[in-house]
Amino acid sequence: MQELLLRAYAGGWRIREVPFAYQPREAGRSKADLVTFGRSYLSTLKRMWLLRNSVECADYDARAFDSVIPLQRYWQRRRHNIILGMAQNYTDGRVLDVGCGSSRILVDLPGAVGLDIQHPKLRYLSQKTANPLVTGSVFQLPFRDRDFDCVICSEVIEHVRADPSPIKELLRVLRPDGALILGTPDYGGRAWPVIERVYGTVAPNAYADEHITHYSRATMIDELAREGWHCEQLRYICRAEMIGVFVRHPA
Repeated sequence: MQELLLRAYAGGWRIREVPFAYQPREAGRSKADLVTFGRSYLSTLKRMWLLRNSVECADYDARAFDSVIPLQRYWQRRRHNIILGMAQNYTDGRVLDVGCGSSRILVDLPGAVGLDIQHPKLRYLSQKTANPLVTGSVFQLPFRDRDFDCVICSEVIEHVRADPSPIKELLRVLRPDGALILGTPDYGGRAWPVIERVYGTVAPNAYADEHITHYSRATMIDELAREGWHCEQLRYICRAEMIGVFVRHPA
């Protein structure tokens, strides 16, 4: 029962308790001996623990904001504060958060549109915000050209292939006078590769193994520059994760 409930919660479903009366059997005993039962219990407990703490769990991003691990909590809250500060000049217009997951960023941007490819995370997030939520891919955003004043894409582009470029699709839905807020680890520096190696050891089911495209400060800025956008502001978290605001070059 506990495993079924956990799997439902990990899928983003809301769980309501339904009371029922349990009647123990009047005679007989389980055929499982104590050793067999113990092994089965520990095996199930391990599966539950791995699922509960994996990125597949619908509330993974939300839990990280209040994590008992000081560094993780600091990192999430620092990212949250930086991105909200960068987006504040555009909140009167249309804002899109691509790859929003279940993070607090979208919750604290009233009216913004959230998009993610993992529907369970949106199902969980729908319990926390009235913002529009859309299931979709960064490679085929289901929006018209020049539809948004601000597009946020944090910790996404390192998880997907670079060809075709997801950045071109982000810019397609952005108005010429808008802003792209783009965040990704800086693989050109010294800090992130070390952090990722340690993180992959202590949390093997987390994000470290999913980073398939490695951007540096130079490669990220250069790719945007080729599209006619320049970096107006660049902030770092622990000299490892970079978050930039990109605006279009004046005509």
